[in-house]
Amino acid sequence: MSKQNSSHLTGSQSRGLTRRDFIRTTAVGVTATAAVSTVGLAAKVKKPAATSETLATQLYTTFTAEQKKLCAFPFDHPLRNAVNNNWRITKSRIGKSFTADQQALIREIFQQLHDPQYADKVMGQVEHDNGQEGFKGCSIALFGQPGTGKYEFVLSGRHVTRRCDGDAVEGAAFGGPIFYGHAAKSFNEPADHAGNIYWYQGLRANELFQALDGKQRKVALLGEARPEEASKTVALRGKAASLAGLPFSELTTDQQNLAWQVMTDVLAPFRKKDRDESMKYIKASGLEKLHLSYYKNHDVGNDGVWDVWQVEGPSMVWYFRGEPHVHTWVHIRQPA
Repeated sequence: MSKQNSSHLTGSQSRGLTRRDFIRTTAVGVTATAAVSTVGLAAKVKKPAATSETLATQLYTTFTAEQKKLCAFPFDHPLRNAVNNNWRITKSRIGKSFTADQQALIREIFQQLHDPQYADKVMGQVEHDNGQEGFKGCSIALFGQPGTGKYEFVLSGRHVTRRCDGDAVEGAAFGGPIFYGHAAKSFNEPADHAGNIYWYQGLRANELFQALDGKQRKVALLGEARPEEASKTVALRGKAASLAGLPFSELTTDQQNLAWQVMTDVLAPFRKKDRDESMKYIKASGLEKLHLSYYKNHDVGNDGVWDVWQVEGPSMVWYFRGEPHVHTWVHIRQPA
């Protein structure tokens, strides 16, 4: 035994420890360490966390025949692609059409569609904007069947349309068009949109406007914004269309970096899977093909802080309308 090893033993221990004792002691120690390691490994190995998609599959398996008649449809049903600012996709009501356990599943599906830092805020917005019934006043629909590769869950209500599809809808971020909004303290919000959980997005977009030079601002600042016409609001115009506003190709490198950061920030409320997919498709479409617009005819308070803005490209629309309160229409697809 080396001096270094024997220094950890008392004199009597050093003299009395034979080679056989050492091997036996070491073997016991190794066995104990292995046992602890195995227990630690078992503790670390966990089942995959439930996702909105797996929970939606679980929800489907609990449906009665009557519930399926109420809110289950073939995958190719035209209703699956619909979106609006204030609507119920079916006659179902979460609080009346489903059991307490099913309601809990639906709530968890919705919560997990959002980043943990924002999920409670978003739920609070839905509870507030949907009146006395709150979240329970929203409705759901399920399209297709689990296990077929074609299955999508949709939840809708006032200021909310969300989807989860597990990539069943090929090439579509969020599984298709979504909508979010908020009327925080009144229908006609003041210029500062006090209490509105989404107004930070308007402020970020205005930071980008302030970074433009005079010539760029003239091109970006338009008069009247697009009308809100349910699903038509997010109709994609394709490559052949001539898009209004300031092309991203006319932004400097620093301005493009800021624009990219603004898009990252407005996606922040949503789960990472949907954020990543959205940014992938936006980047694939080519930043130079995107157009940035602000609308002076919708300036709440006439303060020069533009309440309505959009980013549009051949395969995407992000339309933020902060007048009279926040409405946001989103449709992002993989470039054709």
